[in-house]
Amino acid sequence: MRITCPLCGERDRREFYYVGDAVALNRPDPDAGDVVWDDYVHNRDNPAGVTRDLWYHESGCASWIVVTRNTVTHEVLETAMASDVKEATS
Repeated sequence: MRITCPLCGERDRREFYYVGDAVALNRPDPDAGDVVWDDYVHNRDNPAGVTRDLWYHESGCASWIVVTRNTVTHEVLETAMASDVKEATS
């Protein structure tokens, strides 16, 4: 699988570290309560199809990247800097 880093260009996926669902960008407020934090930390969907995942460009520029991809076909549909995605959703 090839992933396009917004800063470095197209790279082999072995340069990246998979972190998980990009929901991690939507962290609850510190005082949100135990139920909200438990859900945020432990519960994730595992869909077959299009997902938005958080990846770290570990062997490259050290950027955090949101990768929109199809988990069935492994096709990468879009990549973006995590900071830009977070700004857009805030």
